[in-house]
Amino acid sequence: MSATDASRNSRSAHTIVEEITIRASAERIFAALTDPQQRVHWWGVAGRFQATHMESDLRPGGRWLTRGTAGGGRPFTVTGEYRLIEPPHVLAFTWNADWDPDAPESLVRFDLSERAGVTTVRLTHSGLAPASRERHKGWPQILGWLKTYAEGPSPAA
Repeated sequence: MSATDASRNSRSAHTIVEEITIRASAERIFAALTDPQQRVHWWGVAGRFQATHMESDLRPGGRWLTRGTAGGGRPFTVTGEYRLIEPPHVLAFTWNADWDPDAPESLVRFDLSERAGVTTVRLTHSGLAPASRERHKGWPQILGWLKTYAEGPSPAA
């Protein structure tokens, strides 16, 4: 194995990549990801893991915060900073979860590619410590919640 291959494998061990296709416009999905009122509406399921409050300063360098309840009613907080915002195609932000206090700051990136009203959403969560990677297996479920929300009726303006 070359040094380049080893480096690539090391990076992938610290990265989660998930992809989903959603029958909705990239604009609708981007809004669901960035609008605090929409995000708390779809991010979670009562009694399991549910966002109840979100704050967002949607600009590069702007901070965001999500609070909610996890299983058993345990409160959680996730915070970060927006790094890249290219509506409606790219959203990247840092991720600091209070349930993983020793983990290094990681990066979550959403890439949205729309064709004929169908959008492919590719999520990349990078910079995870090996132990943290195990605690971030919920992305497929979160993307499923996003799909259900985005394919449903549009929120009232």
